[in-house]
Amino acid sequence: MNMIATPPPAEPQHIEVSAILFSPEDERPKIITIRCRPSHKPSQGMCPNPLVQPHFLDGQPEGIVLTQGLNGEPLRFPLQLWYSPSALQKAAPVNRAIFHITSGAAPKSWCGTVVVLKFNGSRRQGYADAGSNDLPALSAYFLAYK
Repeated sequence: MNMIATPPPAEPQHIEVSAILFSPEDERPKIITIRCRPSHKPSQGMCPNPLVQPHFLDGQPEGIVLTQGLNGEPLRFPLQLWYSPSALQKAAPVNRAIFHITSGAAPKSWCGTVVVLKFNGSRRQGYADAGSNDLPALSAYFLAYK
């Protein structure tokens, strides 16, 4: 009898994208790799879920989406900023990398770790690699943050 091997069930593929890490103890932001898990819920859209939790040891991170850059210009590729609400609430530790890109001119110090991902389009259905070209829009956001 001829047996045909059944392939194992398809595992959802993780994708990897470049993100920007603003670490409180670093002088400058750095590019890191973030793994994203495919979305299983159609109600949440098709955008994969970024696995940012390992960068936030002080609790559950929260995310906001930046859709505007310098001078209120709409961003073709919106940015998703993950941050620590507990660090902001405690006002510690001050994020030196953000202090550096804003030249210390921000009215309020940003505290805690920040991880920034870049959407691959305005519909926000996936991610593209973030990089140094995204720093001006982020700097403008941190300068406007009060």
